[in-house]
Amino acid sequence: MTKYTIGVDLGGTNLRVAAVDEHGVDEHGKVLERITLGTQLSLGRDQVIDDMCAAIQGLKDKHCASLELVGIGIGVPGIIDMQSGTVREAANLPGWAGFPVRSEIERRLQTQVTLENDARVATLGEKWLGAGRGVDDMAMLTLGTGVGGGLVLGGKIWYGMSGMAGEFGHFTVEPEGHPCGCGSRGCLEQYASATAVVRMAKEAAAAGAKGLRGLKELSSKAVYDLAMQGDQDAQEVFRRMGRALGMILADLVNGLNLPMYVIGGGAERAWSAFAPTMFEELRARSVVYAASVPDGQVISGTMIARAELGSDAGLLGAARLPLM
Repeated sequence: MTKYTIGVDLGGTNLRVAAVDEHGVDEHGKVLERITLGTQLSLGRDQVIDDMCAAIQGLKDKHCASLELVGIGIGVPGIIDMQSGTVREAANLPGWAGFPVRSEIERRLQTQVTLENDARVATLGEKWLGAGRGVDDMAMLTLGTGVGGGLVLGGKIWYGMSGMAGEFGHFTVEPEGHPCGCGSRGCLEQYASATAVVRMAKEAAAAGAKGLRGLKELSSKAVYDLAMQGDQDAQEVFRRMGRALGMILADLVNGLNLPMYVIGGGAERAWSAFAPTMFEELRARSVVYAASVPDGQVISGTMIARAELGSDAGLLGAARLPLM
């Protein structure tokens, strides 16, 4: 009997669930079915779990006659205790911290569940079916509201000693820089996230940047659009973003010497605005990158790639979890 898994991507806005053939997605189309719901955070944790379990059960009932379910993988925006299956911290999921999420869902659905951080499942998705499908070792930075990350070594997620490896968003870019929610200052997250783009644009507008002051709605997309129209102040916001990313990538390349580093997340869409400065900074700061990519030509495997799966990376990575 053909096997399949169910992946869940739990976000602050959308709850996405998919049944996926164990072989993944190819030219024949192996995503068996998708369900997208609004995440009803205002109604509380139990309502969100009710909605999630109902969607999963609907897929189970539909495919149980012809397919064998291996397990369920769930990506959650928070710090996960892998042993207990609880969420240690989840700033965007009120009431979830300390709750035994995995055991509760397993109790309801009578199926094995794997709970994982959303950035790590996105990394796994890109490794399985996206930009990293040709390599066994890679790192990924996810640029969204914050900056997340993940490491895959030997084809598997690398957790580190306590399950918290891959917190690239809290690498320091500016030692005395902008305060970060983690308690430190000058973290990458404060210079390379969508939230950071808005903050830096507001700072520039307050300092007199006419184009930015004239925006009706100050969003990261609006700042990007203005930069693409040639506004120098908006372009400088993305140059700051590119410099920060280039510095951190240089550290990762120098320290890990992996064949691939992938940039994903919603803010990755501004690639054309920040990437030139990012590569300039990377080449200047990483002797390993400069040696392996002379004149822009890859000769020994160091690749900096854009993510390929978009918003599906987390969903497909979650579906991959039960097969690991």
